[in-house]
Amino acid sequence: MTATGSNNNTAHRWRFFSAGGFDQVRLDRGEDLACLGQLDQKLWVALSCPVQGLEFDSRTLALLDSDNDGHIRAPELIAAIEWAVARLKTPDTLIAGGALPLSAINDSDELGQRLLASARQILNSQGKADAGHIDAEDTADSARIFAGMPFNGDGVIAASALDADLTETFGEIVANCGSIADRSGEPGIDQATLDRFFADAAALAAWRHAPDAEPALRPLADPAACSAAYAAFVAVRDKVDDFFTRCRLAAFDPRAGQLMNGSEDELRALAARNLAEAGDAVAALPLALVEKGAALPLTAGLNPAWAAAIATLRDAAVTPLLGAREQLSDAEWQQLRGQLAAYGEWLAAKPVSALETLAPERLDTLLASDHAARLAALIARDAALAGEAEAIADVDRLVRYTRDLAQLANNFAAFTDFYTRRDRAVFQAGTLYLDGRSCELTVKVLDAGKHAALAGLSGVYLAYCDCVRGGDKMTVAAAFTAGDSDQLMVGRNGVFYDRDGRDWDASIVKIVEHPISIRQAFWSPYKKIVRLVAEQAQKLASARAKAADDLAANAVADAGKKVESGAKPAAPAPTPFDAGKFAGIFAAVGLALGAIGTALASVVTGFLGLKAWQMPLALAGLMLMISGPAMAMAFFKLRNRNLGPILDANGWAVNTRARINLPFGTALTQTARLPDGAERALSDPYAEKKTPWKLYLLLGAIGMGLLLYVGRSV
Repeated sequence: MTATGSNNNTAHRWRFFSAGGFDQVRLDRGEDLACLGQLDQKLWVALSCPVQGLEFDSRTLALLDSDNDGHIRAPELIAAIEWAVARLKTPDTLIAGGALPLSAINDSDELGQRLLASARQILNSQGKADAGHIDAEDTADSARIFAGMPFNGDGVIAASALDADLTETFGEIVANCGSIADRSGEPGIDQATLDRFFADAAALAAWRHAPDAEPALRPLADPAACSAAYAAFVAVRDKVDDFFTRCRLAAFDPRAGQLMNGSEDELRALAARNLAEAGDAVAALPLALVEKGAALPLTAGLNPAWAAAIATLRDAAVTPLLGAREQLSDAEWQQLRGQLAAYGEWLAAKPVSALETLAPERLDTLLASDHAARLAALIARDAALAGEAEAIADVDRLVRYTRDLAQLANNFAAFTDFYTRRDRAVFQAGTLYLDGRSCELTVKVLDAGKHAALAGLSGVYLAYCDCVRGGDKMTVAAAFTAGDSDQLMVGRNGVFYDRDGRDWDASIVKIVEHPISIRQAFWSPYKKIVRLVAEQAQKLASARAKAADDLAANAVADAGKKVESGAKPAAPAPTPFDAGKFAGIFAAVGLALGAIGTALASVVTGFLGLKAWQMPLALAGLMLMISGPAMAMAFFKLRNRNLGPILDANGWAVNTRARINLPFGTALTQTARLPDGAERALSDPYAEKKTPWKLYLLLGAIGMGLLLYVGRSV
């Protein structure tokens, strides 16, 4: 499905409501949902949302995400609505939500009739044959639905679908070839597994019976004796071949005879060793004495390292195949090789199969039976019911769409739930309680740093909190839209309640600062002045305290040095009185006090010269002059707060400026207030006693102003 164009001349009469500073479509009638695909997508609030991080049914989201790319887009939502509308008698059923009434299913065609029959079958499997509604709990457990259905359309059969005589064969197939989960949840087999088992069985049986048709493949009648003879032959084959090759080389050149038996240096080196520990060196020597035309002795005259292996060859292979003898000639060795060659090739051709554990007689019985054909017929019967099984899956889809589509549309094409506050939006993760406030606009984030890079453009004060509950962890971004930020800082702890009501330990790890309220902006200049004065006073006091400490430390150190040297500390010489210096100081102080007094007197005189009704206006004007710029800046920023970047940073495609104005922002963050009708005792036994220094200061300033005014008048 493609996006709709800009033509809004549709037959449907749309209705809109204004919220967040823009118009949003109303989707409170079934016909509104049914015609949503006709609405120009430029009028949608969002065009895409992620599957992860939403407070929404994950199974429904998986059904909507038809391309499995992790996002729900407008065409997918439209396709889901059209699919559901086609299977319901009226689209108003989607608006009602909740459980799906069986009477709401459109059974006027074969598709609807099969859907209705499947819904009744699901209810029957749950013991609710008389129920008139079906909900997601009834369709959620597919294993329970299919448990009572031996044939469920997946092309896999379980043991429950078999006759008694097929059960053993089924178990052997599963044990040797593995199983595939049936829709009922039981282990089962499909046609491919069945074919693999009987193909392996046929190949293994054919290999086992090959010697019966070709006697040369088994030189000895007893299979065990034949296997022992070949094993003894293979154990010494290379060494015997080496012996006869040496003898043939000695016949070719007499000079080679002595060399083929090993050099004197090799024998001398062996003589110096403990031969019990020189097994490899002894085994490397020839089997027997190498001579022209020599035969291999089978009893005496053998290399000690090979004597046992040659004795086994003699008893297991030479005597049964060639007859008893004391030695073996080159020609007889070649004859023995020829007799065992076909058997070796047959062994090498043995198929690799897990069915070796089955007795040959059982394997022959299985291949001669009709079990393969009967099992294949049952698998085909099960696969033929694929349509009925798909109908059961469609019932689950329709049940979930009936419950969820209207809600998702009102959090996608419009943000109805968020702006009307009739319910929490799907992107709201829960509520954060911190600093005497509850923040309802909280969203889950995967990476606070990456999220803040884009979400900072929203103009919203955001506090990123790591939330921990047992071994579970998550990060949320909470919007503070009321109160002030004086006590908000990294490290502050609070409690986060998710949508299920579970409490998480929350700790601020990152803050994106923006204005929170006009009230905060009004007091911010005064707070900055107080903070600056306090910081400067603290620095001055700290510097004076340090200077005093240093002076005392230096005096003590000097006195100690003089005591150690035995000298009597001399009294410090009196500092001569500098009258000019003190006169200058007093003059400067007097000028400063005079200037301050004059300025203060001018202000007080001017203020007192005002009429009574003008004085409050003057005070208000002064405060406005100080706080006005900060309030104006905060006002413009607050009215432009935008939800879009907060969601876009999580993978949404918000299609408009979803504003959070002052009244709406105040509603999203609740500040602490006493309950209505609560009683409050105003007396505090631990309250600090207040000194009216402000009153004294004001009275002193007024008195000084009056004195100066009177002095000038005289």
